[in-house]
Amino acid sequence: MILHVPHGSRALTAHARERILLDDAALSGELDHMTDAHTGLIATRAAKGADLAPWMFSNRLSRLVIDPERFPDEREEMRAVGMGAVYLCTSHGARLRAEDPDHVEDLLARHYRPYAAAMAALVDARVAATGHAVILDLHSYPSRALPYELHATGDRPAICLGVDSFHTPGWLREAAVEAFSCFDDLGVNTPFAGSYVPLKHHQQAKAVMALMIEIRRDLYMAEPGGAPGEGITAVVHAITNLVDAVVTTGRRR
Repeated sequence: MILHVPHGSRALTAHARERILLDDAALSGELDHMTDAHTGLIATRAAKGADLAPWMFSNRLSRLVIDPERFPDEREEMRAVGMGAVYLCTSHGARLRAEDPDHVEDLLARHYRPYAAAMAALVDARVAATGHAVILDLHSYPSRALPYELHATGDRPAICLGVDSFHTPGWLREAAVEAFSCFDDLGVNTPFAGSYVPLKHHQQAKAVMALMIEIRRDLYMAEPGGAPGEGITAVVHAITNLVDAVVTTGRRR
């Protein structure tokens, strides 16, 4: 059982910051829009409340350095808006970085590939120890679509569950629906779809299972980048219940 928090940090390396074209005020605004604020806090509270604490894997850098969940090549559909594994554009379509293939490759080598290797190693260790690994991929998203979104016309429920036909078994989807049944507004694969697994295991290993949890931000925080609110308690409770359900089911398998 792994809780994955890929987009919760606002931290930038000096090397990455010096190539970003935004001034400090504009950069702060972009981080407000693009950071999944407080998801690390949610994951930590859920892990502490679980009967058996899950493993946690968190990105310590902002997704404006690299986005570990994007494909690093032509498979990534977000390249169409300049937001592949290394973002060239902002959430509103402005230029974030100059188009410099050498700089992109440098960021991939410094950050993307080591992150992918470390996550894959953790997954391999869990599969070796237990026979399987379950990744809960924790995100948040704004109540109103940002210009970069390719599927902005989809419903924006309070909770979006991202499932994958290969990596999300029926029992995991059902456990998630049950855990989040306290929320009246629950969607599957809208406005975001699928879930993250390391490239090493993607569409290869059935023993690696995954489900994405997208929390609409107005449910638990002041948008776009404000403090958490009272709603965070219900979110933590639901995720804790899901972790416990997954561990219980895993023991029976």
